[in-house]
Amino acid sequence: MKKEMKKIILMFFMAFSAIVLNAQTAVQTSKVLDNTFIGVEGGVATPLSFDGVFPLNATTTLRVGKLFTPIVGAEIEGTAWFGSHADYANRFDGYDAHNAIRGSYVGVNGLVNLTNLFWDYNGTPRKFELSAVAGTGWVHTYTPHQSDKYKNHLGAKTGLDFAFNLGKSRAHTISVRPAVLWNLSVPGSKYGQLAFNKHGAQLYVGLGYTYHFKTSNGTHSFKLYDIGAMNEEINRLQAELAKKPTEVVKTNVIEREVIRTVDGTERVVYFALNSDVLTAESKAVLDNVKGSVKVEGYASPEGTEKYNKELSQRRANVVAEYLRSKGVTVTDVVGCGVVGDTSNRVAVVTNE
Repeated sequence: MKKEMKKIILMFFMAFSAIVLNAQTAVQTSKVLDNTFIGVEGGVATPLSFDGVFPLNATTTLRVGKLFTPIVGAEIEGTAWFGSHADYANRFDGYDAHNAIRGSYVGVNGLVNLTNLFWDYNGTPRKFELSAVAGTGWVHTYTPHQSDKYKNHLGAKTGLDFAFNLGKSRAHTISVRPAVLWNLSVPGSKYGQLAFNKHGAQLYVGLGYTYHFKTSNGTHSFKLYDIGAMNEEINRLQAELAKKPTEVVKTNVIEREVIRTVDGTERVVYFALNSDVLTAESKAVLDNVKGSVKVEGYASPEGTEKYNKELSQRRANVVAEYLRSKGVTVTDVVGCGVVGDTSNRVAVVTNE
């Protein structure tokens, strides 16, 4: 018994781990008009009782809707039945109908994408998807019966949507939609009660086209982000940044033991943090140097000793190269690294 319990707990833990791992993705938040669509359908309908199937009623449908997530959406549907036959197969509520339009249905349907529900959304609509459709609305039948010429009923719809998504962007969909339209207030129920049965219900099959409007993310569908991959990339960049040597700035004044200004024989040039590039101000100072000089470079105390030594040498070298380009004789170029504990991002030029 204990072994069985351990197996059940282990299976539960594995299933929970799979769910957690699956949750490493997130769908981009959409705007109000994102993931909206419009569709048209043509089809045929016949009484669900199959009491006289032919001739079939022709139907046409217009749909507009929105997907709130890759799984859940809603649509407003308007459907009309056409025909001129006056037999039971074309009667929607038990009366002969001689009008061109036999009946109409206006309703709101909920949509559930069963494919994405059970197999997860992968960032792009699949070529084939199956959705469930269910909703409620208003049925209006057009009959010439003298005592009840125009009849209104509470209706409901249940069905499936076999969708074939076309194109690279999946902006176009061809779908086959079998459904049942229920007339909930027809003969076959007790007075004042809803009739969820085959009496007055229509079996419908439609072939439709749907266009999915372009969204704010530049596609025609939901954009998926891999949170796990994004976290890995952030961690990788942080690790790379941690490996790079840094030079921390202190706001203290440069120490006198570094800058030994005696009778105007020394010049000091400043560098930006972690830089060996001469600024325009530094070049202006060096333009006044004459004769024979030596150059010493320095760095701030924070950072590794090796890196600070190399940085101070690069600063001394760039100053020396600039002075030589101006005809100044440079006898010695030294990178002194760090002297003291203050921020010494400088190079010192001393006349000999």
